[in-house]
Amino acid sequence: MFFVFYYFIAAFLLSAILTWLIKKLALRLNIVDHPDQDRHLHARPTPLLGGAAIFLSFWAVTIFLIFHPVYGVDRIVNQLVLAGFSSLIIFFIGIADDLRPLSAKFRLLFVAVAVFICAIYFPWLTKITNPFGGYIELGQTVGGILVFFWLMGTTYTVKILDGLDGLATGVVAIGAFMILLLTSYTKFYQPNVSLVAGIFLATCLGFLLFNFYPAKIFLGESGSMFLGFMLGVLAIIGGGKLATALLVMAIPILDIIRVVYKRIRRGQPIFKGDREHLHFRLLDSGLSHRRSVLLLYFLAFLFGIATLFLQSMQKLYALLALVVLMAIISHYVGKKSKNTV
Repeated sequence: MFFVFYYFIAAFLLSAILTWLIKKLALRLNIVDHPDQDRHLHARPTPLLGGAAIFLSFWAVTIFLIFHPVYGVDRIVNQLVLAGFSSLIIFFIGIADDLRPLSAKFRLLFVAVAVFICAIYFPWLTKITNPFGGYIELGQTVGGILVFFWLMGTTYTVKILDGLDGLATGVVAIGAFMILLLTSYTKFYQPNVSLVAGIFLATCLGFLLFNFYPAKIFLGESGSMFLGFMLGVLAIIGGGKLATALLVMAIPILDIIRVVYKRIRRGQPIFKGDREHLHFRLLDSGLSHRRSVLLLYFLAFLFGIATLFLQSMQKLYALLALVVLMAIISHYVGKKSKNTV
């Protein structure tokens, strides 16, 4: 257990120190996000590039761990190396977008290539749990396709979730914490995955010191996409803990589905930014910035912790309950928003 604590503290401190340094650098280079009173609600220009602190601190500690493996980390080195290569592409395309905004389609293309490389060159997922009992054999081709769409989904869900201070980082940290707990149990015992999840959690928390409301630095595209990608990777190498990550991320995923459906119905471009997402609607309904974030933290934690006690079929019921809850919340905040306006 000493090694787990050592790596966690090292990752946390490195993330916090790098975040402070990168904040100073971004301000000096004028790489900032300007408020616009629409979707950028901060009071003053705020430095970007915060994702660099998480990316660098996570991989610095993880690479050290790869060369000094404990708790069986050597058994997942291939997955980590492949994930590292793909995340590097995602990180750099995000940095390029932070420096000079790219078109959504151009960015999507590069992210898809990075995820495709990750999904195609390793048999990540050859079977999944059947909620009715046993397992469903997928094979490498079907498994690779599922991994591709899973990682694209988690990457872009977190990117879109990054609309309020600390929201994306906090929800991803909750997801990492749930994977850490789940892989620490005797039934699902995977100390190697638990250790990497702990490092990832620590880097998120180190950054969150500066990113929680009112944020002193933002993730930027590089950070939000990297967080989503790595959470998806951890869910897979954690023995296919897709249900765990799915329930933690279910509210933002369902919100994206709802917003895309509404844009299609209206004939609007699906990549067009607006204030239709739940986190903005919570603000428009009169809820404060901090309380909106804490409410979404609570829901992510509540349904995430449920995965530690629920069986496969029960997790499916929990997901259905989330669909109903999402519909109720959307209806309520929609009415409140209209009354506020």
